[in-house]
Amino acid sequence: MRVCAAIFSLALIGVASASSAHVTVTSPDATAGGFGKLVFRVPTESETASTTRVMVDLPAKTPFAFVSTQAKPGWTVSLTETRHDKPIKVGDFTLTKTVSAVTWTANGSGITPRQFDEFSLSVGPIAKAKSLSFKVKQGYSDHSTVDWDQVQTGKTEPEHPAPTLKLIAEKPQQAKSTDHASRGLAIAALAIAAASYLLGLRNNRRHA
Repeated sequence: MRVCAAIFSLALIGVASASSAHVTVTSPDATAGGFGKLVFRVPTESETASTTRVMVDLPAKTPFAFVSTQAKPGWTVSLTETRHDKPIKVGDFTLTKTVSAVTWTANGSGITPRQFDEFSLSVGPIAKAKSLSFKVKQGYSDHSTVDWDQVQTGKTEPEHPAPTLKLIAEKPQQAKSTDHASRGLAIAALAIAAASYLLGLRNNRRHA
């Protein structure tokens, strides 16, 4: 029984490790229609080679007007731009070219086996959608590559899923204004209450 339990535990660890080894994308603040930071987490799955190149394809149908990269020591970053024959509208901006891909290349050893690293972008405006998927090409020091570009369509996760970010709906401008107004009224009410309290204390002292 103990042997079976040990084998079962190892199997579970193997499944968890395989699923956690995928390239993923997260964001602390990205909202549909707004600006935000994208964080791509890249683990090295190979037992013998290091990750030395990471290329992220940005959504072609919903490009970003602005793309900037976070400084990353030990890596060189390059942006690939696509020119458009006809100007395209992205949010409030009209553009003739957009960034279509970002590539990080290691200057040294890169991401060695059993390690991971993170690569960040600041982008916007973000498409007003429920989610965004990115294609990522991971290059290794032994010249092999892994394409993370399979979009999940059912319950079963593909072998190399494309990193997908679920977006939070942007709060309507009217709601934002209402929130600010409500906060202002609350602060004003507290100030009036404090002033009334102090005035009451002064009057009591005078009568005393």
